[in-house]
Amino acid sequence: MFADRATITIYAGKGGDGCVSFKRGKGLPKGGPDGGDGGDGGSVILVADENVGTLLDYRGKHDWRARGGRPGEGAQRYGAGADDIELFLPPGTLVYDDHTSELLWDLSPGDRITAAQGGKGGLGNEKFKSATNQTPRQSTKGEPGETRRLRLELKLIAEVGLVGLPNAGKSTLLASTTAAAPKVANYPFTTLNPQLGIAELDASRRLVIADIPGLIEGAAGGAGLGHEFLRHVERTKVLIHVLDMVPDKDDPVSNYKSIRAELGQYAPALLEKPELIALNKADLFVDEQELTETITRLRTGLELADDRVLVVSGAARQGLRELLEAAWKLVHPAGNTQPGWAASPA
Repeated sequence: MFADRATITIYAGKGGDGCVSFKRGKGLPKGGPDGGDGGDGGSVILVADENVGTLLDYRGKHDWRARGGRPGEGAQRYGAGADDIELFLPPGTLVYDDHTSELLWDLSPGDRITAAQGGKGGLGNEKFKSATNQTPRQSTKGEPGETRRLRLELKLIAEVGLVGLPNAGKSTLLASTTAAAPKVANYPFTTLNPQLGIAELDASRRLVIADIPGLIEGAAGGAGLGHEFLRHVERTKVLIHVLDMVPDKDDPVSNYKSIRAELGQYAPALLEKPELIALNKADLFVDEQELTETITRLRTGLELADDRVLVVSGAARQGLRELLEAAWKLVHPAGNTQPGWAASPA
C-alpha cells in the first residue's frame, strides 16, 4: 500500500522537576542545599530518510510521544534527560500545521528538524543559595514539552522525467508503466501539470516517473508552458525523450534536436543528465519491414548508442519492461537493489 497523506500529533517530553534537599549527616546539623536539577524532556525530531518511501507508518499510529525528564534528587544528583524520538519520513514530505494549514517544512534528503522541543528541566534548590539565603526551600517545576498537530503530505520527487513534444505519447506511456491515470487525448497540451506515477519493477525496486507537459519551440524563452516545464525537468535524475515515430509532420530526429536545443538554452546542465530515447507508437506500423527500416534510420540519425534508444508502444505495452530496466540502471548506476524508495509494508 502506498500512503501519501497522514495527520499526527507529536508530544515532546516534560522536563523533570527540580529537587528541594539539604545535606544531612554527622556534624552537618544545618547542612546546605543540595537539590539537583531535573532532566530535560525528549524532543521529537523529523528525519528525511531516503530509505523511506511512504507515510504508511503514520496512517495507523497518530500519537507520537517522547518521554519526560527525570526529577532531580538530593546530594546534587541531577535527573536524567530523556532520549529524543526520531520520526523517519520520505524526502519530499510537506509538513503543515494542521490547525492553521501553514507550511512548516518541505523536507529534503538528510534534513533533521526539531518539530517539538522537549521541556527544560527545573532547577533544584542548590541553584537558589546565596549569601543572604543560605537555606533556600525553593525549586522550579520542569517546563512542559511542545505539542503539535501536523499534517503530512508526500510530494514525490520524480526520478525519471518523460519529455517530448505535445502528442508524443508521454501520458499513455505513464499510464502503461504505472498506476497513474493521466488525461490522454489526441490534441496538444493534454497534460497541463506534471503527472506522477510509481513504476514497480519488483518488490524492492520502484521508479517515480513524471509526465511533464509537452515542450514547444521557444519554451526556454517562456513560450507555451515554457519555464514551468523546464523547472520540473531540473528536479529529475534521468530523462526519457519520447519520440513519435509516425508524427504528422517533422522528423523524429529533428524533434529530438529541437527538445535538446530548448533544454540547453534554459540550462546547459540539463544536457548532461542521463537520457534514454523511447521511439514510441511502434504498434502503428503494419508492415514489419517498414518498422525495421524506420528504426534503423532513426537510430542512425540520433547518433546515440543502441542501448540508449529503445522501441516501445505505450498503447500496446510493448518494450516497457526493457525501458524501465534501462531507466533503473541510470538512476542507480551502482546497481543498488535497495534504493531510496523502499518497499511499502504489507
